[in-house]
Amino acid sequence: MVQNIRDMDELRKFLKAAGTNLVVVEFSAKWCSPCKRIYPLFRAMSQQYPGVMFATVDVDEARELAEIYHVKAVPTFQMFKQFQKVTLFSRIKRAICCNRSGSLNEPVSEMGSSQRHKAGFTFEEQNGP
Repeated sequence: MVQNIRDMDELRKFLKAAGTNLVVVEFSAKWCSPCKRIYPLFRAMSQQYPGVMFATVDVDEARELAEIYHVKAVPTFQMFKQFQKVTLFSRIKRAICCNRSGSLNEPVSEMGSSQRHKAGFTFEEQNGP
């Protein structure tokens, strides 16, 4: 499930409820075509990874959050663990890259931690702090 976040108070509550779980926040806008295209994948990932919490922020409705988190383009994905921003981006990068190229023939979670993409990219699993 993807939680809609409208302001800083909601984000704080969401991060607190996450505890030690990873949180992925998508900053997007209703008018953004790439946001509309990536959202089904984002939602599917929320179902595929029950130990990860997913949220979305509409930058037009939550301008304060977009400013605080320095969102300069949409969609932007930021990840948090215990209120700290982290950069565990490997699986989302892999999913987006594979989805664009049409080579996502198996669920992202079933790809190895080191996966060579048919376009020549290698994605390494990174562990955060």
